[in-house]
Amino acid sequence: MGKAKKKDKSQFREFLESILIAGVLAFFIITFVVQSFVVEGPSMEPSFYHGERLFVNKFIYRFREPERGEVIVFEPRGAPADKFIKRVIGLPGETLEMRDGEVYINGEVLEEDYTKDPPRRNYGPYEIKDNEVFVLGDNRSNSSDSRFPHVGMVEYNSISGKAFWVYWPIMEMRVVDEPSY
Repeated sequence: MGKAKKKDKSQFREFLESILIAGVLAFFIITFVVQSFVVEGPSMEPSFYHGERLFVNKFIYRFREPERGEVIVFEPRGAPADKFIKRVIGLPGETLEMRDGEVYINGEVLEEDYTKDPPRRNYGPYEIKDNEVFVLGDNRSNSSDSRFPHVGMVEYNSISGKAFWVYWPIMEMRVVDEPSY
């Protein structure tokens, strides 16, 4: 019976070590690499719909800045406890303006094939400062985004990461598309 008890203790210890290692790995991954995010509301239609779940790459912006067309998750300045999902439209040093249903970057029309509808109101011109981006929802008539003071420009340090994979619902699983400019 002594050998059986030692074997049980050994197996139990191995089990605890496995749980501890899994917990440390999960903590590391969630903190530094990937995070899950749930889309709330219609602001990103037709690209993402309410209730879809996706993964956010938290690691990428440690090595490079956000690029136009990328979908990011961030904390808006007016509600730091919340997380929003929007598309990067304007980059540091650019002048952005919206007029007559078009988005202009440095005076040139931005070609967009991912929007549900064009912007209805004029905005700008606004020069985007260093270390911040201008974001818009793809559903322009139903989105709280950089046009509004409670969201404003998104500073780099408030960006959680880049959306890269929709995993739920399972029948809608896909890699997040990004336009090429």
